[in-house]
Amino acid sequence: MKTTCKLAAQIEERLLARNKIIEAFFGQEATHLAEACREMSERFLKGGRLLAFGRGPYATDAQHVSVEFVHPVIVGKRALPALDLSMAFRPWLDTILTREDIVMGFGPPEGDAEVDAALASARGHKAMTFALPGTEGSYALRPVTKDPFIHQELVEIFYHTLWETVHVFFEHRELGQDVGQSEFLYPFLGQKKQETTDVVEEVAASIQMKVHDDSLLRLRLAEEQAEQIGNTAVAIRQRMLQGGKLITFGNGGSATDANDWALDCVLPPSGYRPIPAISLSMEPANITALANDVGTEVIFLRQLIAQARPEDVAVGISTSGGSRNIVMALEEARKRGLLTVALLGYDGGEVYRRGLADFPIIIRSDYIPRIQEVQASAYHIVREMLEVLERGEA
Repeated sequence: MKTTCKLAAQIEERLLARNKIIEAFFGQEATHLAEACREMSERFLKGGRLLAFGRGPYATDAQHVSVEFVHPVIVGKRALPALDLSMAFRPWLDTILTREDIVMGFGPPEGDAEVDAALASARGHKAMTFALPGTEGSYALRPVTKDPFIHQELVEIFYHTLWETVHVFFEHRELGQDVGQSEFLYPFLGQKKQETTDVVEEVAASIQMKVHDDSLLRLRLAEEQAEQIGNTAVAIRQRMLQGGKLITFGNGGSATDANDWALDCVLPPSGYRPIPAISLSMEPANITALANDVGTEVIFLRQLIAQARPEDVAVGISTSGGSRNIVMALEEARKRGLLTVALLGYDGGEVYRRGLADFPIIIRSDYIPRIQEVQASAYHIVREMLEVLERGEA
């Protein structure tokens, strides 16, 4: 009980610290970010593509931003061309880059020399560049924290905001008086055509509103689920002591979060001890074979059957809480005696109603980008608490 209370206090403190850092950053950068989004929209209209890359855990940010632009979460949005080039980013850039493209490099707070060199090459070819972080580029994000997890969470909000805001400029320019489904995100646009130069400040204000929404969700998470997060870490730690591993899985943006969580375990920040983990979402050959030959509902279930041991921990990530392939995998995990953990959105969905997770952590929102942003805080903090427990500091 004493350990749980100490963990809960640390968790609440860390969540609230994130709010201060993130709100301060976007308070300063919202206008600059809106202007960058306007340029992105112009490049997309000229046939440009978003080319993203990173290494280690930061490759998952490239995965995430790519899926956001190609497969938008709001029905009716058009697919915009984006690619994750992380596997071989410099050769790919050298062969496919055009001057209309938008190049986005991700890295840790201290930067990554290989990513910086690739971005410099792209700038030399007149592409628009985002250095996340960096000191040079069309947009260069100067780190506001040395904490790699908080840095990555801030960057996720950053690129979610890019996606949302690019569509505002994109549709506003193309549709004139009708801003389509962006209207509920940006009601100030209304039905009256405006020049995009007049939209920047209002879009910047909307960006800050989104960040504030995130802060409210983290505050609620701290107030209502800090103890649950601490208990989750304790239960995972017990399985690790038995020789277990984490098995993470999710779809779309949640797949990239599953990949990130696994990488944060096996390739942790400096000073952390590695933890055994795998991500079933990081297996494209298995996923596509199962989806093609059997169906998408079993893409995690069949992998889990092959990989799981009774001492393992199954971690399903779902913004809806109702994805059939997540539900089936957690059902199987329960049958096999695994500890089950779920990061969920909305009201927890079917996973929560049916009690398929021993430890559900629910971000109570109905908007997917905000859910994912705060889910990132939740799983990063679980990882932090596992390190605290390992060091005997709780």
